[in-house]
Amino acid sequence: MRFFLRKEDRLLKRADFLALSQAGRRVYGGLFLALAASNRVGRPRLGITVSRKVGGAVQRNRIKRLVREYFRLNRQRLKLSGDINIIARSGAAGLSNHELRQAIEALFEKVAKPIGG
Repeated sequence: MRFFLRKEDRLLKRADFLALSQAGRRVYGGLFLALAASNRVGRPRLGITVSRKVGGAVQRNRIKRLVREYFRLNRQRLKLSGDINIIARSGAAGLSNHELRQAIEALFEKVAKPIGG
């Protein structure tokens, strides 16, 4: 089991984000929105979008760091096999790290469920 997040495990290209926004399944989770779709790579990849509406650079980077860390530590347990883009909403910056982790965990559990399940 590897615990590091490689470059191949992340969504980096704009085309990947656009394809995910057009064809991906939307999962709402309070302060986060997830877009998920299968991919041809055969492993889960993570993308994170946090706009300036969420907060300043420090808050945005903290949210991204927590999402990456949760994905890194729990990706084997989540049973995800496609691309996922986590989009933070404006109220996320005001939460503590513990509250953010709980919201992220609830969102990933919703995403891991099959459609209609």
